[in-house]
Amino acid sequence: MKTQLIAQTEIHSSRLAYGCMRIPQTWEPSEVTPEREAAARESLLTAYEAGYTLIDHADIYAKGASEEIHGRLMADVPSMREEIIIATKCGIKPPGQYGENSPHMFDFSAEHIKWSCEQSLLRLQTDYVDIYQLHRPDYLMDPSEVAEAFSKLLAQGKVKHFGVSNFLPDKVALLQEYCPFPLVVNQVEISLGHLDCLEDGTLNQCIQDEITPLSWSPLAGGWLGTGSVEGREGLISLLDELAAGYGVTRTEVSLAWLLKHPAGIIPIVGSTKPERITQAVKSMDVDMSRADWYRLLVAARGEPLP
Repeated sequence: MKTQLIAQTEIHSSRLAYGCMRIPQTWEPSEVTPEREAAARESLLTAYEAGYTLIDHADIYAKGASEEIHGRLMADVPSMREEIIIATKCGIKPPGQYGENSPHMFDFSAEHIKWSCEQSLLRLQTDYVDIYQLHRPDYLMDPSEVAEAFSKLLAQGKVKHFGVSNFLPDKVALLQEYCPFPLVVNQVEISLGHLDCLEDGTLNQCIQDEITPLSWSPLAGGWLGTGSVEGREGLISLLDELAAGYGVTRTEVSLAWLLKHPAGIIPIVGSTKPERITQAVKSMDVDMSRADWYRLLVAARGEPLP
C-alpha cells in the first residue's frame, strides 16, 4: 500500500483508509451477534493485512459498537495499535440517546467533546486517538469553547491531532482562527457521484491551508463500483470502458479518479467484504491520464464543461 503524509503532522497514512461504519452490520449494539462480530473482525484484519493504516471511526457508528469491536480486536492483536492510525469523530447526538426528549442534534460544547473522547478511548481500549474530528457542524458552535476542549485533550495526551468533517471552508477558517494548532483533516463527501467539493472551495482550501481531505462514500454508496442509478448510464458505461482499458474494475477506476487530485484525497473504503477491501488497493496502480480524468468529470456532471 502506498502512503502519504497527513498534512502538518508526522503521520504517514495509507493512501486508502478503512471505514468502520458498516462493520457491525447493524446500528443497534444489541443486534451485534457473535457471528457479526466475527465478520467485523475479519473485515478489520483484512484491511490491516492489506496495508490500510488509517482506520476511520465515529462514536455514533452502531452507537459505539464499531469502536468496541475494534478495541477488542486490538486487545487480541496488540501489535495492531502501534501500526495503525485511529481517527474517530464526535458531535452528533441521535434522538433519544441522551434523554427521553432529546432530538437529533449536534453538540460541540467542551463538556460533550471531552466526554465523548473519553468514551471512545474506553471503547477502543487505547490511551489516545491519532486524529479527533468534529462530525457535522454545530450551528451553536462556540469556536473558543471547542479550542478549549481540544487544547485540554491535547495536553492530556488523549489526542494527537484534530480535524473536522463535513465543514465548508468558512467554518473551517472560523474554527482554525481560535485553535492554536492546525486542523489537519476535513472528511467530506466527494466522489464521481457527488462533486460539490470541486466547486465550493473545499479542496482549494485543503491545498492552500495544508489540510488533508478524507473522502467518505467515495463510491457514492456503492453504485459507482457495482450498481447503477437511473440517469447515470453514461458515467457507468465510461467507467466500464476505462476499467477494461486499465485492467481493473469500476471500483478501482472511481477511487483512482479521487487519488489523482492534487489535494491528496484519501478515500475511505467502507466495504465489509474481504475481497473488495483487498481489491480496492489496485486503484493505486491506475495511472489515470488527465484526459480520462476529465472524461469522467464530464460524464459525472452530465453536461459539457463551460
